[in-house]
Amino acid sequence: MGLLATIGLGALSRRAASSVGVPSQNEAVVGRWFTEFWGKTYNPAVIDALAAPDMLLKYSLHEPRHGRDDIKAFMHDFRAAFPDLNFWGTAPLLSEGDYVIGQWEGGGTHTGPAFSDFLVGSLPANSGRTMHFTGITILKVKGGKILEEVGLDDGVTALTQLGLLVKRS
Repeated sequence: MGLLATIGLGALSRRAASSVGVPSQNEAVVGRWFTEFWGKTYNPAVIDALAAPDMLLKYSLHEPRHGRDDIKAFMHDFRAAFPDLNFWGTAPLLSEGDYVIGQWEGGGTHTGPAFSDFLVGSLPANSGRTMHFTGITILKVKGGKILEEVGLDDGVTALTQLGLLVKRS
C-alpha cells in the first residue's frame, strides 16, 4: 500500500500547512540532497554524507541503482553527458514519518560523450539535444540517511525531446 493511501492525502495537506517554514530533519536532508545531488552545482561528497550504503535510486528513465558506488557512477556519467544538468523543487517538500515527497522540474543539454543509460535508446556524442521535464519523488529517510529515492518522472517528454521516442503522425 502506498504512502498516500496509508496516511491519506488530507494528512499530508494538514502536515504541510502546519509546518510551513519549519522543515523537519528529514526535509532538511532531502533539501540538501536535491540541491547538491540534483542541483546545478553537483557535490559528489553528498552521496557518502546522505545516502545509506545500500540506497535504492529508481526512476523510469534508467535501470534502478543500488548502493553508493552505483549511484556515484550513474551521476558521473549523467553529468558528463549533460554538463548543465539541473533539477529544482517547484513546491514545498511534504513529509510524514520517514517519507518526504518532492515535486521538481529540470533537465539539461546533451553536449558530452555518448550516453546509453536510458532504458530506451542511446545518444551519440554531443547530440545537442535538450530535455526539460517534471516529476515527483518519494524518499525514505532514517537516521539522516536516504534509504530510497523512487521517482515518477515525465520520461515520455524527456525521451521525445531527445529524439529517442518519436511521436506518431
